[in-house]
Amino acid sequence: MARRLRPVGLDFAETAPLRLVFAHEVAAPPEAVFRALAEDVPGWTEWFSAVRFAQPTEDGTGREIRLKGGTRFQETVLAADAPQVYAYRVDVTNAPGAHALLEEWRLTPDGTGTRVQWTFAADGGAPFRLALTLGRAGLGRAFRGAVTALDRRLASTHA
Repeated sequence: MARRLRPVGLDFAETAPLRLVFAHEVAAPPEAVFRALAEDVPGWTEWFSAVRFAQPTEDGTGREIRLKGGTRFQETVLAADAPQVYAYRVDVTNAPGAHALLEEWRLTPDGTGTRVQWTFAADGGAPFRLALTLGRAGLGRAFRGAVTALDRRLASTHA
């Protein structure tokens, strides 16, 4: 059953009770990575293996995301500051136990490439927080795999 979550602002990326932060370097420049994140939302299904469906909504100020396994999110984009920051909060989800969720993608030039940092900020009941804490390594692997696949995709479209 879908539930409305507590609305949070960008500061939640720093103040959330649970923050999972992952970083990975890619060869693509920040501008290309930002375009893939913020402007090609349907393209997420091509490089983030957990994402089954991704669609912008509300003239690009929202997103609808469906993951493999059935988890669904309706999101509001809070920041699309090209090419440094892309962030969104989850407004409605069927994920059990979640009270508030925000994801922030921070892009920093790194030589000719980009350092991609993903912050998954969350609040929820104790079982939800425990599940995320125990799943940290898996989320990290999923992030690294997704960003690596994105980098390959960007290299093939610019080759």
